[in-house]
Amino acid sequence: MSFSNRETTVPIKLGEAIDYCCRELESSDAFFGHGTDNAWDEAVQLVLAVAQLPTDSGQEVLHREIRPSQQTELLALLHRRIHEQVPLPYLLGRAWFAGLEFLCDERAIVPRSPLAELILNGFQPWYFGPEPRRILDLCCGGGCIGLAVAHYYPNCRVDLVDIDRDALALSHDNRVRLELPQERVRIIQSDGFADLDDTRYDIILTNPPYVDSLELEAMPREYHAEPALALASGADGLDLTRRILGSAREFLTETGLIIGEVGHSWRSLDRCFPTIPFTWIDCEDGGEGVFVMSAQELQKYGDCWQD
Repeated sequence: MSFSNRETTVPIKLGEAIDYCCRELESSDAFFGHGTDNAWDEAVQLVLAVAQLPTDSGQEVLHREIRPSQQTELLALLHRRIHEQVPLPYLLGRAWFAGLEFLCDERAIVPRSPLAELILNGFQPWYFGPEPRRILDLCCGGGCIGLAVAHYYPNCRVDLVDIDRDALALSHDNRVRLELPQERVRIIQSDGFADLDDTRYDIILTNPPYVDSLELEAMPREYHAEPALALASGADGLDLTRRILGSAREFLTETGLIIGEVGHSWRSLDRCFPTIPFTWIDCEDGGEGVFVMSAQELQKYGDCWQD
């Protein structure tokens, strides 16, 4: 008898629940792209969360029984994941980024940026300036990038900037959750650089909306659960990226660096600025479309950004 047909009062082992959820996910139209890339990993995350067990639990927990109330909760979440195709982090209300747990809901996209790798590696071998003291997370969404920086670099002040008031409210909730002081983490509503003061940053990190119109229309249903404002950026996906590159030099120190993510739109960016030799990072943990550019390079190619 399958898990779904049992009375919820019948005991079931955690391992059985994972196997069942995995089979159901594999046979569904669910798309995996919000923290996992396969049905098994997602089933493990779902069952461990419902069982209130750590994500790094070992095989010793597989023989534990799941309480009847947890069985009911698990089936309800699995039904929504499969039939409504809601991303799992939204269902669980949390996501992980750079080794940290963040609150996650529909106010911002699910954290999944390869910029986590650079944060954990000290921005090496790309940053050559003095120890960074001011870092900007531009288009911060729920704040995972900038807040991870503030967590791992306690001597650094970080500004989180976004145009979306709801996303900034989630950033605030995550700042409080991570117990990061307001004196080190500012949260600012601004359309790009438009409403910022004259602060100069050692590093600008940006994961702006970069999905082109055709790709947005064709994306799996899970992505349409996320705010379109955080995904779409014009016909070629580069409307905001052009603006950022055109203005970033004015907000960087002399030894400053901008690190940006444009995902699948990196080829469009290369075509858009054929005379600019972008440095594209090969991320060991996966992901594509991450570039680095120094303040000097932004200055050198300044006229190109106006084309």
